[in-house]
Amino acid sequence: MNAPSDAREYSEGFVSTGNGVRMYYRDYGNTHTSKTSVLCLSGLTRNSKDFHGLAKWLARERRVISLDYRGRGQSENDPDWGNYQPATYVGDVHHLLSALNLHRVFVVGTSLGGIVAMGLGVAKPGVLAGVLLNDVGPDISMEGLSIIQRYMEAEKAFPDWRAVADHLASFFPDLGFHTPEEWELLARLSYRRRQDGKIVQEWDSNLVRPLQNFDPEGIDLWPLFRSLRKIPLVTLRGEKSNILTRETFQHMIDANPDMIAVTVPEVGHVPSLAEPQSIEALTGALAHADTACHS
Repeated sequence: MNAPSDAREYSEGFVSTGNGVRMYYRDYGNTHTSKTSVLCLSGLTRNSKDFHGLAKWLARERRVISLDYRGRGQSENDPDWGNYQPATYVGDVHHLLSALNLHRVFVVGTSLGGIVAMGLGVAKPGVLAGVLLNDVGPDISMEGLSIIQRYMEAEKAFPDWRAVADHLASFFPDLGFHTPEEWELLARLSYRRRQDGKIVQEWDSNLVRPLQNFDPEGIDLWPLFRSLRKIPLVTLRGEKSNILTRETFQHMIDANPDMIAVTVPEVGHVPSLAEPQSIEALTGALAHADTACHS
């Protein structure tokens, strides 16, 4: 996680989706590198700014794209909230990669982003050079999901950044941040100040509506997860995660023994990707993807 930065560290662009909603993306690094490009996909209410630190580090050797899904960050809201669901985002990613002429990428998917990555494994398997699933799997704990839903339903305007930071810490105490400054920095990545001086969320309030209608019994994500068996795959689990349970994590290991499975100590949902364990696992998987792409 890094503070909002100078846009000279990356280029910016917009791409239209299938139904005309404009999506914003950041583009880091060298477009002509032979190294595998990386696509960063964020969590449910998050956006491309979450990946700035990781993208800068990876961009020393490879191209990195980070996306604001429709309804987040600088992307347009969708007038039909029913489109706020993973199948739509899979199509949006396809539009983005086609517009950028990217035929193969390593996807770093945090939470929702990991579900989108699994969806790509079924819908567009040839595009995946590898995947890192950040604290997400084919079974989602309703305990953690209900907390996220309550957080989204509690939207309000805040008087200052400290109030936003306290709001985040009250819902997600196990994120691994220890100082008020770290929490305030997190707040600045997904909130913005309005012209009236109030600070508000940087996502469409309608994002919560699919959660309010969510039926976990009617969804089986295991076929999507199994679609990733033949590519380099890392799954990170925060030790205190309330989204990816120990039981699901073990079932994933049993289903894919080749998967690199890493528990990140002392954090919940989600690891920041700056932890040494996360960096080591990602570095190894990217090296494997690079070798596979050139063999």
